Amino acid sequence: MKRIAAFLLASVAIQSIGAQSFIQSYKDRADIVSQANITTNLQEFAGLGVKKTGTVANTNASDWIRNKYLSYGYTASSITEDTFPYGSASSKNLIITKTGTLYPDKYVIICGHYDTIVGPGVSDNGSGTSIILEAARILKDVPTEYSIKFIHFSGEEQGLVGSTHYVNNVAYEGSTRKLDIKLVLNIDQVGGLIGNTNNKITCERDTGGVSSNNAASNTATQELMTCTSLYSPLQTNLSYAYSSDYMPFEAKGYTITGFYEYERSENEHTVNDTFANIDPVYVFNVGKAAVGALQHFAVASTVNALLGTKVSSKPAENIRIYPNPAKDVLKVEFSQKVKQFKVEISDMAGNLVLNSENQDTINTSGLQNGVYTVTIKTDRENTTKKLIIGK
Repeated sequence: MKRIAAFLLASVAIQSIGAQSFIQSYKDRADIVSQANITTNLQEFAGLGVKKTGTVANTNASDWIRNKYLSYGYTASSITEDTFPYGSASSKNLIITKTGTLYPDKYVIICGHYDTIVGPGVSDNGSGTSIILEAARILKDVPTEYSIKFIHFSGEEQGLVGSTHYVNNVAYEGSTRKLDIKLVLNIDQVGGLIGNTNNKITCERDTGGVSSNNAASNTATQELMTCTSLYSPLQTNLSYAYSSDYMPFEAKGYTITGFYEYERSENEHTVNDTFANIDPVYVFNVGKAAVGALQHFAVASTVNALLGTKVSSKPAENIRIYPNPAKDVLKVEFSQKVKQFKVEISDMAGNLVLNSENQDTINTSGLQNGVYTVTIKTDRENTTKKLIIGK
């Protein structure tokens, strides 16, 4: 993605939370985003080299993405390819469809490109690619009212070639709209620069082109900003959509929004767009925002997939953990009698480090000082809380 520096001057910083309700199960799933998975995806993406459209490396990247989905349990029948010509060669868009429960023929699209032109493109756009993969992993078995299409475009760097082909040949056929698309959420260049203060993300709305979809885009982008504030630690900045894979959709009247890094890395389209120069924690936090927002837009179930329980609207009043900070012992207390429950403690990379069943006193002496998450699962509710170990 290429942006002009002037976009910062036109941006408006907004950090307030709108009227959307916080949903605990959405937060629980956003918290499943794994720093270890994000980092691995970024490193593997970097290892694929320069993924210029039409090259062997570009094809290898497409195969790598496909294999990721298969490893998550998606079936081959849920994965389709949209092949398009590029010069004397060809490339492909990869589309993975998760069918909705109430509106199977209406789609929320989350997309980003995987092609690069000079360097390995770890920020532009290995970052978006990694987040989309992690969102697909987490939401695979979560029912959503609307269908979700996870789309990985090629040819973006050559002028939105892949996304234009998809819109003109799959979403549309001539003047006939073939796909009913609720929203397109594009993620492009959200890697940040290591050493920058990467605590804010730009949320992009449609301000030009086809004017009839501007109001809907503005509403969706305000919702995206709210979801970001609810389900991630990031602040938000409101700006405009520009020159990425949502634009062919915009030209056909579809509603679009997107994420783009706020503090510019300036490494895009150079050999410096490498894993060593990006901020993996920033990508991790944008991933949390994306998972929260995708659940909102696709209307995900509030029933926990693991125990089949509805998450309590006031879990903090029902379950207490103490002391916090803890040293060698953590206690779990319930406001109502509970016979069966599980306690899982994970580090901030998402790795499970301790678990127990039906124990209200837990030995934490083996944990190192730091910040963890504690998830308590019962037959009535699931609650995730932050835990500090300090000795």
